[in-house]
Amino acid sequence: MILVSWNVAGRLKRLAEQAYCVLAESPDIVCLQEVTKASAPLWREALRIGGLDHVAVADIAARPDARRPLGVLTAAREPIAEVPVPGVPWPERVLSVRLGRSEIVNVHSPVSPSPGLAKVLTHEALLAHLSSAAAEPRIVCGDFNTPRAEKPDRTIWTFARTRHGKLRPERGERWDAAELALLRGLEEHGFRDAYRDLHGWDHKNPSWEWPQWGGGYRLDHLVVSDDVQVERVEYRHDWRRELRLSDHSALVAEFSV
Repeated sequence: MILVSWNVAGRLKRLAEQAYCVLAESPDIVCLQEVTKASAPLWREALRIGGLDHVAVADIAARPDARRPLGVLTAAREPIAEVPVPGVPWPERVLSVRLGRSEIVNVHSPVSPSPGLAKVLTHEALLAHLSSAAAEPRIVCGDFNTPRAEKPDRTIWTFARTRHGKLRPERGERWDAAELALLRGLEEHGFRDAYRDLHGWDHKNPSWEWPQWGGGYRLDHLVVSDDVQVERVEYRHDWRRELRLSDHSALVAEFSV
């Protein structure tokens, strides 16, 4: 199966071009982040034309006080059924579906300055959900908005730390553990970072970069349980750098369960 996961930056004017790129990969599953109330129906129709008839959209209007609500959307060629994920503070940012015998979790983590510990609570809720015993294969993808840095020795620095790796006292150990939850905390439950598993730790490969002065972070991920065999994981940096369709690179993966 082929999966495309992409933070599409809530764009309307470039949506047709974005959809063309996504469908050119012949995906079986599409997980989008930063979908808006205006763009969701357009994405639904574009994906339907591309053969992905089964579409689920998180409740983008779940928080009426949100300044600019951004939701996640998951589409597939085969039927899907939503799976509840308890405890998520911003319901529009997490969508889990069952596809065949697999569970696909689409995540757009809040950024660190978000109020009410939204980022911490989101990662803690996902860790609790995914660490529970499950018989089915599980695939987690999306914009995790972490980590700050990845080292060749497999050390990960989150945004609870400074650029020198020192823990920030105003965030502390709980924040650090929460941001590590999906990339490191799930390892003891049989999950792995599919990109690092295939490509190693000796390079950065950021999926989001500062537009003017360089540097960036690998914020977009694919984490899978041990019963998922991943043959390919790559970033479509050209959609971001050359075509400028989003500020994030898309992640394209091929896997079997």
